[in-house]
Amino acid sequence: MNRNRDQAARELLAFYQEAGVDALVDEFPVDRFADDPPPRTMQTPPAEAARPRSDPARGASVRVPAPEPPVRAGAAPPPSPDAAVMAAREAARNAASLEELREILGRFEGCALRTTATQLVFADGNPKARVMFVGEAPGRDEDIEGLPFVGRSGKLLDRMLAAIGLDRTSVYIANIVPWRPPGNRTPTPQESAICLPFTLRQIELASPDVLVCMGGPSAQTLLNVRDGILKTRGRWFAYQTGTREIRAIATLHPAYLLRQPLQKRLAWRDFLAIKKALAA
Repeated sequence: MNRNRDQAARELLAFYQEAGVDALVDEFPVDRFADDPPPRTMQTPPAEAARPRSDPARGASVRVPAPEPPVRAGAAPPPSPDAAVMAAREAARNAASLEELREILGRFEGCALRTTATQLVFADGNPKARVMFVGEAPGRDEDIEGLPFVGRSGKLLDRMLAAIGLDRTSVYIANIVPWRPPGNRTPTPQESAICLPFTLRQIELASPDVLVCMGGPSAQTLLNVRDGILKTRGRWFAYQTGTREIRAIATLHPAYLLRQPLQKRLAWRDFLAIKKALAA
């Protein structure tokens, strides 16, 4: 009986891992499949428990409550989303190079995702390349490696690039959000808005000839469109980097193509259009 339960538990954990659920959201385990889970109680450490003390007026020991834990000096509440966006704009504006931008982003504390991610996922490839690809956010493999598009979707992207004669030495790759959201969830609009100034400055500093938005969230954020990716993909847009106008195009995200392989024919058309634009 116990062996069957252990096997079921291992299979459930394997399912969670494949689904990307690998971040804790509480300090204590909770059996959410139980019909009536027992109430949780907070455990007080022995050092913080109430201690008997002598009362001179009564000549006996009385119990007094333990003191409240001291507030850490210098601790400040997190900034509001609006304040974080303004701080991000100011910080990104001060970066004179991609190297400086990466250092500034590594010190930036306005986005809470940095506290749950393993590391910053800034970019990969050649920053002097003529084409730049921008996705949405890192996943589990990217969070481990510190590079964008290195998991299954990254391997598919490599094959797609090779089909038009490109590789990671001839492209530049980044994301709207440089930290992995817990459990591979979609970044919130606030998180994307806070990180966006850094991405815009990154595009401006890289100054590619062609910008490729990978997936709907990237296209909607960078190209200011509201249509879904199937309506947006394959269309050319004029994108202002801040110093000049470049061509931009949206295409299907490799992760979507892994789930919908029949749509690879659409992505192939987009990549042929990218190849033609780079040859012009």
